[in-house]
Amino acid sequence: MRTLTVAPDRPGAYPTIGSALLEAPDGAAIAIAAGTYAETLELTGRSVTLQAEPGATVILDGSGADWPTVRAVDGSLTLSGLEVRALEGVAISVDRTTLTVEQCVVAGRTRPAISVHASTAFTIDRCTVTGAETGIVVEGAGGRILDTTIREISGDGIVVALGADPLIRGCTVTTCGGRGIYIYQYSRPEVTDTEIAQTGTEGIGVAHGSTPVLRRVTVHDTRGSGITFAPGCGGTVEGHRLTNTAQPALLLTEGAAVEVIEESVARVAEGGPVDDLLAELDEMVGLPGVKAEVRALVDEIQVDEWRRTAGLSVGAVSHHLIFAGAPGTGKTTIARLYGKLLKALGVLPNGGFTEVSRRDLVGQYIGHTAEKTTTVFEKSLGGVLFIDEAYTLSRSAGNAGDFGQEAIDALVKLMEDHRDEIAIIVAGYTAEMSDFLDANPGLASRFSKTIEFENYSAEELLLITDRMVAGGDYLLDPAAGPPLTSYFDRIAHGANFGNAREARRLVEGMRKAQSQRLRALGRMPTTEELRYLLPDDVLAASAG
Repeated sequence: MRTLTVAPDRPGAYPTIGSALLEAPDGAAIAIAAGTYAETLELTGRSVTLQAEPGATVILDGSGADWPTVRAVDGSLTLSGLEVRALEGVAISVDRTTLTVEQCVVAGRTRPAISVHASTAFTIDRCTVTGAETGIVVEGAGGRILDTTIREISGDGIVVALGADPLIRGCTVTTCGGRGIYIYQYSRPEVTDTEIAQTGTEGIGVAHGSTPVLRRVTVHDTRGSGITFAPGCGGTVEGHRLTNTAQPALLLTEGAAVEVIEESVARVAEGGPVDDLLAELDEMVGLPGVKAEVRALVDEIQVDEWRRTAGLSVGAVSHHLIFAGAPGTGKTTIARLYGKLLKALGVLPNGGFTEVSRRDLVGQYIGHTAEKTTTVFEKSLGGVLFIDEAYTLSRSAGNAGDFGQEAIDALVKLMEDHRDEIAIIVAGYTAEMSDFLDANPGLASRFSKTIEFENYSAEELLLITDRMVAGGDYLLDPAAGPPLTSYFDRIAHGANFGNAREARRLVEGMRKAQSQRLRALGRMPTTEELRYLLPDDVLAASAG
């Protein structure tokens, strides 16, 4: 896949996204440098990816136009890591297009933020949609809206129409002037593990012959009923939780044929997504101590919920954690899983995951750091904020020109003001994390537990490598096991040992060595030859 670079101030790069699109072949990726791009894009019959460069803040601003900021017809479009803005027009509009929008912020004002029409497949994943008249409109399309937050919408948060059947999972829809989700015109979506709050009318409205499946939906603090079904509608409501809504909380109008399956909150937490997530935890390689600690936290939260239900007192519990250990030991993966567990247990509303480092929190002048830190913190409310290499914030605390201490002080205050609205996980080397906790007198008391991540053994790294190889549709020759184990034994005690990162680097090297070996055959390799990684490939990669 060809990659084109957009960077107005970089010699040799394209100055605008539009100019790159003019020369981009089908299937190309356009990597965009940090900056604000006052452009609108119209694509017909194109297949293209628009992505922010790693760590870059890229704003695609169509605020000056009354047509869509991004419009795609009859093609394939991926948007990754961008902020797309509109005022008078739709921010993202697609027809008959395979659309992927991942880790984007999409903002509008007078029209829908995202409109998907007559598309066979779309994915909106880990996005924030805000400020529009309607958050997301799906008409006659099938796809997925996953782990996405829709908030501060003047009308309806999500509209599903014209027989559409998307999956809406793990989302948060809040502060909407109209309904949280409106399902009509014979649509058949599945809405699962989703929270809806602070709506001007009902949380979920179902009309015009629609038959949705609603599973483990939480609706609270709505001016209207929690869920309403109009005459002629059907579907299933299973494991719902409706609190502080207008009455009746679940309104089934005469003529609606809806199957309602009651489940207590304890049953939902005990039997469904929590067990699935714990099974996912168990499938991870190694980490026996970490797994035990996470299970102990889940047990404590569940028992507290049972005590609360029984009318017994429950002590205050902090969900902030310290992950201590070397790189590549699964800290980020466990942090993501922890957020999902907290959501499944009803502790946090969305289980979202935001990963940041020092550069995302620390500014360049007095006051800038507190502003940056507060912005990151507020965007992470309701989920997990993961601060990697957190000790770098305190490394230069004695230097008046360093603002890391300002970030730590701001975090301590924010953690106190929002103690039940977020889970913060700080991660880094064990010794350095002790220095980090000493940087503010109130910091250590904010964290409930330190979880130690041990280095992987050579045998565990071999299993991790085998999984990576299989995930890339390769096969590892059995004879390659001994040289792999020998290699991991040799590097395991080095000062810069990267654990699973070493396995990933080695797999990439093995693939490269295989490519060179097969090219030297002077003929087309067989399917078996294309799949197998041999001991020679291991030796070549480990020597590099």
